[in-house]
Amino acid sequence: MSDKVLEVPMMSDLAARGEKPDILFWVGCAGSFDSRAQKVTKAFVKIMNATGVKFAILGPEETCTGDPARRAGNEFLFQMQAATVIMTLDQYEIKKIVTACPHCFNTIKNEYPALGGNYEVIHHTTFLQSLINEGKLKMKGGGTFKGKKISYHDSCYLGRANNVYEAPRKLLEALDAELVEMKRCRSKGLCCGAGGAQMFKEEEKGSSRVNQERTKDVLEVNPDYVAVGCPFCSTMIGDGIKEKEKQDSIKVKDIAELIAEAQDLD
Repeated sequence: MSDKVLEVPMMSDLAARGEKPDILFWVGCAGSFDSRAQKVTKAFVKIMNATGVKFAILGPEETCTGDPARRAGNEFLFQMQAATVIMTLDQYEIKKIVTACPHCFNTIKNEYPALGGNYEVIHHTTFLQSLINEGKLKMKGGGTFKGKKISYHDSCYLGRANNVYEAPRKLLEALDAELVEMKRCRSKGLCCGAGGAQMFKEEEKGSSRVNQERTKDVLEVNPDYVAVGCPFCSTMIGDGIKEKEKQDSIKVKDIAELIAEAQDLD
């Protein structure tokens, strides 16, 4: 399936026809504007189209959740951005949201209710696992990934903040891959170094960068792939692996990309 025929329904178009999607796919700033994260967005959309899930995106009506502003200490800006998002979501009577960004996931799920925004919010790995459970997404076997060593990096906002550990790992098992855990994983996982708005600022002085420390964990298990579920983690770990000149032997992929490739959707 080429990108030229990629169907991405817009919420405004559905509303004009009096229709409602089963889910709103919240793309996020990274998934919209970052060239690397855009590949994850496309992979997820291809899976949605292949499984027949009725979804839509907000497109130009989607604005930042305000997560970076709040993490950086600008509460006023956060509340302004959040109010704008909540108004848009409520205008379309959105109830169920799926996103590939743990930062958007955590903010909309856990912080918007205090501002009047109440929605069912699901991370895309959990949603993909539910599609397998319901028989809508039938894995054909691992294909390219069968027998490959894959290590999964737990995103802070997905793992420790929201206790989502099993769904991503079950998806990797569905690829017939060998899951190799890093020493620091699950509730003891190490941050990639981008959390707390660090993605958008220079790091404080220290003996080493956080992503360099995390890269050491990756190199210890020496996988063929590092699976992630966060655009920030993808960037930080990818940069760490490039710094060690291991990018040819260790690939960093979002789980949605792995699923799409295994299904020959790319």
